[in-house]
Amino acid sequence: MVKILSPKLFLCLVLLFSGIATTRLSYADPIAAMQLLREGGCGGTLPPARPLHRLAALDRAAEQWAGGRSLNDAAERSGYGPQAAAGLHISGPSSATVQLLKQAGCRTVTNPAMNDIGVYQRGSDTWLVLAAAYVTPPASQAPVLAARALELVNQVRARGARCGERSFAPAPPVKLSNTLDGVALGHADDMARHNYFEHQDLTGHSPADRVRAVGYQEKLVGENIAYGPKSADEVVQGWLDSPGHCENIMDPRFAEMGIAFAPGHSSKRGLYWVQLLAAPKV
Repeated sequence: MVKILSPKLFLCLVLLFSGIATTRLSYADPIAAMQLLREGGCGGTLPPARPLHRLAALDRAAEQWAGGRSLNDAAERSGYGPQAAAGLHISGPSSATVQLLKQAGCRTVTNPAMNDIGVYQRGSDTWLVLAAAYVTPPASQAPVLAARALELVNQVRARGARCGERSFAPAPPVKLSNTLDGVALGHADDMARHNYFEHQDLTGHSPADRVRAVGYQEKLVGENIAYGPKSADEVVQGWLDSPGHCENIMDPRFAEMGIAFAPGHSSKRGLYWVQLLAAPKV
């Protein structure tokens, strides 16, 4: 049985051992068995994969998963911050670990996207968590992501959209504003550093206040924020799926846009996103 928890690509697969014979390839240590199978492409059936790094955080995740938490929750609570994770639960004698892992799923065992591993054992049961850490986009990618977000926003404005119960006709394109980009980055970074998620910042300033503070002359300001998405495509689609955020994007009065992201700190490793939409005074 394979269960995929969308959208974070968490996979859980359970195999119970029953009468599988021991062979000369048997390894009692589940980590050594996993490395053996990855190096050999699961007996030559798949391409070889690089070894995994064992991490204490994923050992904790495996223990929490064994204790009844969902794999998703266990991985998040471990402090690892995975982009993708997979879990294998095998049960049977330690002498048959290799065979059990092969039976559990060679594609999971040799998944080249996975970098790290954790393990927890209790009696004849073993829980293994494989994961790939979330990698924050470098600051140098900010202009590329901003350009992609602008492209997506103008595509939907050009064709019109339905935002909840409201339908919007096509709207003129918006253009990027370096000033609005800077204001968006300031708020995204402030939320990331101080671990909050609000339109009003900790000093009580609204989006319009922050825009005016840098000398931008505005008639109208709108702001969309998000936490978690890892790409411009994901964050824009999330806003379009939310009626209020979608209405901001489709408002024909807006002519300029700024967008920025900042990585979270501590256990919150996702991205904080801020999109500013404005109608400047002329």
